[in-house]
Amino acid sequence: MSQGFGPEDVKDFRALGAVSGLGCSIVASLVIFIVGGIFLDQFLSTTPILTLIGVVIGLVAAGYQLYELTLINRKDREAGPLGRKLGTQIEKRRRK
Repeated sequence: MSQGFGPEDVKDFRALGAVSGLGCSIVASLVIFIVGGIFLDQFLSTTPILTLIGVVIGLVAAGYQLYELTLINRKDREAGPLGRKLGTQIEKRRRK
């Protein structure tokens, strides 16, 4: 008996890689908005107002991306723009 990975396992890992790309975009949106708020606070001397606004906007953006992630494989609801793009990438990878 072989304990290695087969071709079907590789396809599953490819789909997982596409989903992890969305996870990276969630982290990136949080970092961009928070760092942008810190930079603007230092530039405009408005500490901590714009940093807090950046945190809120970053959390809203991350929440929306997580919501999109939950809609990818649902049949009763249509996915949003991020989910549709990610879904097409996953389907392309599954066909290979």
